[in-house]
Amino acid sequence: MVMMPPVWGQPMSAAAKEELLLAVSDLIAPGRVEVFRRAGTPVVMGRRAGYRFWDVDGRELIDIHINGGVFNLGHRNAELIEALIGGLESYDIGNHHFPSVPRLELARRLAELTPGDLRYAVFTPSGGEANDVAIKTARRATGRRRIAGIAGGFHGASGLSGAAGDPASARDFLSDDPDGFAIVAFNDLDALRACLSSGDVAAVILETIPATLGFPLPEPGYLAGVRALCDEFGTLYIADEVQTGMGRTGRLWGVEDAGVVPDILVAGKGLGGGLYPMAAAVLRPAVAGWLHDRGWGYVSSAGGSEIGCVVALKALEITTRPATIAHAKRLADQAAAGLAAIAANEPFLTEIRQRGLVTGLKTDHPNGGRYLSKALYDRGVWAFAAGFDPSVLQFKPGLLLDAGTLDIVLERLPEALKAVRERLARRP
Repeated sequence: MVMMPPVWGQPMSAAAKEELLLAVSDLIAPGRVEVFRRAGTPVVMGRRAGYRFWDVDGRELIDIHINGGVFNLGHRNAELIEALIGGLESYDIGNHHFPSVPRLELARRLAELTPGDLRYAVFTPSGGEANDVAIKTARRATGRRRIAGIAGGFHGASGLSGAAGDPASARDFLSDDPDGFAIVAFNDLDALRACLSSGDVAAVILETIPATLGFPLPEPGYLAGVRALCDEFGTLYIADEVQTGMGRTGRLWGVEDAGVVPDILVAGKGLGGGLYPMAAAVLRPAVAGWLHDRGWGYVSSAGGSEIGCVVALKALEITTRPATIAHAKRLADQAAAGLAAIAANEPFLTEIRQRGLVTGLKTDHPNGGRYLSKALYDRGVWAFAAGFDPSVLQFKPGLLLDAGTLDIVLERLPEALKAVRERLARRP
């Protein structure tokens, strides 16, 4: 049976939605469908606009998950749509073998906007693939093989990126590589020193604020300490800015808060504006030798799509506007004040981890973030628990969210926390 696309404004019946879920389970993602069913959040996205989307059954949800930053500028941002449609007047994906004007313009802008002497852009369709490029670059530049990551880190699920973070997922597919990757604790410079002192580590790969671990904040001096240790032992520093980049911490890139210049910076998610998959590894000249003597060392038919570059340029332009920066600062202050007031009266909320609009809400239960996600869903808000620490709810307003909508979320959060406490009192 061919299912017709839903007509926006006409909610799908319960029976039709169930048919859709069964078909997805049968043909695409049975495990995911089952997990969301068990959680009581069987979302199927229908119409979407700004920081709201509607389930095909008509349920409206305020989106403070924003898919890890993909929808940093909102769903179907009108300026980005205009840029995409305008780009289609002249461009398509392009040919990845040839020089390209849109690719050049985006690379030039990234070189201007990234810290220090970061210069060469290698474009990929996803952050995971850009992290693969970063790891390959580090290995070739240093002649070393081992990569150091952190316990609970996540850098993607494609090849090398999957082995660089928490090893459990890679192990499921026999893709883990304990000889090629070393894992140390976050915020532990002594452990990192011990690891790098072997002299065989090509790079440290580090999310500036580890998202899937629940956004634990780097301690003062930690990122600068990582940079210093890398310099001491001839190791490269890869900054994974896929989630913390594009203005989400208060600066365009999270590492700027610490005054750190990595050897490679990886951007993704929000770079494509939620309309086109775009990511990039931006390299310092000292590590980019392979671009000169192995020009085809990385190839991707869709990497650096010319249409994607047009969208990414507009996304960067919107993000770096003074008005956007000022609005995001006001939103972050509003969130901080509101969350602090809630925490003062809610012992179940044990910690607020906030840097700009990147926020983790730590609860007093190992699955508290998951339960809170369901309670917020029941109240028209979509947020997601941290995958490697489900006691934490990821709380991620977008850069352009209006203050009134954030107030609505902050009004519903105490109700959701109370509902979780009552649920746990009945059945821990």
